[in-house]
Formats: sequence, C-alpha cells, structure tokens
Amino acid sequence: MNKTRFGIRSALLALAASVALVACGGGDSGPTAPANGTLRVALTDAPACGFTEVNVTVERVRFHTSSSAADSDGGWVDIALSPVRTLNLLDLMNGVVAELGQTTLPAGQYTQVRLVLTPGGNTVMPDGMDRKPLDTPSGAQSGLKLTPGFTVAPSQLTDIVIDFDACRSIVQRGNGSYGLKPVLSVIPRTGAVIQGYVQPGVAGVTVSAQKGGVVYRATQPNSDGLFVLAPVDPAHATFDVVFTAAGRKTSVVTAVPVESNVTRTVGASDAPIQMTTSDSGAVTGRVTLSGPAAVPSVRAVQEVTANLKVEVAHANTALLGDYALSLPLQPPLTAPYAVPLGPFTSQVGAKYNLEASASGYQPATILNVTPPATGQDFTLVPVP
Repeated sequence: MNKTRFGIRSALLALAASVALVACGGGDSGPTAPANGTLRVALTDAPACGFTEVNVTVERVRFHTSSSAADSDGGWVDIALSPVRTLNLLDLMNGVVAELGQTTLPAGQYTQVRLVLTPGGNTVMPDGMDRKPLDTPSGAQSGLKLTPGFTVAPSQLTDIVIDFDACRSIVQRGNGSYGLKPVLSVIPRTGAVIQGYVQPGVAGVTVSAQKGGVVYRATQPNSDGLFVLAPVDPAHATFDVVFTAAGRKTSVVTAVPVESNVTRTVGASDAPIQMTTSDSGAVTGRVTLSGPAAVPSVRAVQEVTANLKVEVAHANTALLGDYALSLPLQPPLTAPYAVPLGPFTSQVGAKYNLEASASGYQPATILNVTPPATGQDFTLVPVP
C-alpha cells in the first residue's frame, strides 16, 4: 500500500512559517571568535513497514561541537519549534521533506546532533488498527542522537536533512505496545537525486540506495510507480539501487552515479522496472543477549556477485528476541546503470548471510542460509 501523502505542501509551509529559532549556549565574543555560518535543517523518512501513520512531536534540534557534551553543558545551539509540531513521518517520503528551520552558529565541525521529541506526543497506527501510543526511550528528553555530524563553513549555508527511519525505529513488544528504537542519520542536501519508475500495482515495493550492502536511503513508490530517492550523498559517488517486494525477485541496478544538483533516472514511465514473481521462504530464529537489555535486529544480506552484496530484508526482533524474514527463493536480477537501461540478468544462487546486531553488542553472522530455514539463532555478547 502506498503511504506517501500528497497535498501536504500547505501544511509544510505552515510548519516552516511557525518555526521559532533559538540560539543558546556560550561562545567567545572577543576578537578571536570564529566566523559564523548558517545551518538549515529538514526532516524526512524512509518506508515505515506495516504502518498507516507514524507520528512524532518535535520540540527542537540541538547541535554541539563536542561529541561528549552533556545536555546541561554550555555551547549548545538549538533550533526550537514553537509551538511544537506533530509530523506524520509517512508524509515525508519520496523526496518530501519538512523544513524545521535555520539558525546562525559558529563555523566548525559539529559532532553531536540531537532530535528532541515531546514525551507522550508520539503515536503509531498499524495497518488496519487504531492509533496507539509510541513509547520513547528515557533519553528522549535530552534528544535522540544522530550520526554522522557535519561541518559549517564560514559565511556559507550548510543544508542538512535528518533521515528518521521509521521502519527500523519501531519495535512491537510482546504485550502489544510499541516502542521507539531510534535510527536516524544526517544527510547533506546537495541536490543529488535518484528517481525513476517501478512496475505500478505491486504491493509493498521498497526502493533503496545501497553501498556495500548498507542502506543509505529508501522509499516506496507512489501509485504510478514513481520513486524519488532524495537527498542522497554524492560523497559516495555511486549507489546500487535495490528493488524488493514480497513474492518478487530482488532486482538491482548497479553503480548508479550521483553528483550534486544532478538527477539520475532509473526506469522510465513507459519502461518501468519490472518486479518478477518469485516463491518465498521464511527464515526464523531468536537473538539472545548475554548482557544488558537492548533491541536486536536481523538483516538478510545477499552476496549477488563477488563485488556486489545487497540487503534484501530487515526486521527488529520481538520481546523475546524472535525474528522472521521472508526471502525470495529465486536468484536476484541485475543490470548495470545505463541510459536507456539495458536488460536484467539472472544471477546464480540465492543464499543469504544473516547479520544480527544490537546497541552495545558485538554483531554476529550466520553464513550461507538457504530459505526456508528455522532455528537460525544468535547469541550476542557485549562490546568489551
């Protein structure tokens, strides 16, 4: 189901108009004070699997040059929203962003970024269900930490987007409640865009820009099959664009070049990327933690060729650490980036590597799993 909202432009304009900018924290006002730059911040989202709404109430965004600064230390610079605003993250896909405001701050490298949410002001609506509270971690009052940081140049505009990955951030607990395990990142807004068309009418298609099997941006197409991956960071030079959906083969367009202020097209409206059917198999297991409580996640990575691997599926574990992934049985399809795009080629094999991780724990991997497969269990140990 396409969850991208259209017709929200007026709401976003109203949001931008209502933002109050607050610069706080100390700074040297003497003759050696650093030159100032300008920072502009927006919010966007990746796909939120299985939800009709993911609503977060944003109070402020905070920045500091020290990665170890406590929330009570001086030197923080804030962009504060007044009044606070509740945003449905599912309105912020397919290239849509919500402007959070801008402020002037000393030039330099900012290594700590925090997104502050209002406790009790966050909700989710699972598909076919009523709206439910979304519990935020205890540290949300001081802000959800983001990575990586950014550099503000003197007398220049630094333009960043906070990517709030709702799908990876929401955990369903065993008692039916929902909690937030925030997965956020900072992306420079440089005008680098990947867009195109995928076969319309296929449910649950996800399009992602990946590098070495790591997902950097993801979205879901609209009803016409149009997808927009923006912003993407041109510092990576190229991305593999990966198309996945339940009951469909994984398709990959390899080495799509990206650069500032350039839009790359992958799949035309009259020749969209086709989602070929495939049987699927379930991979299930449990992740056990040998230390403090955390929320593990498991992802399936496919070694497509010697030089290409992609993430095909991802899931946060349930209360007891159980997980389930549905994976295509047929091998993936690949095509090198070209204009126009050439034919896709079927690759050999369909084995997967399973990777489990949790905050504060060493990751673990199970190699060469062929679905269907049960009992794919992990035990994670804390980082020394």
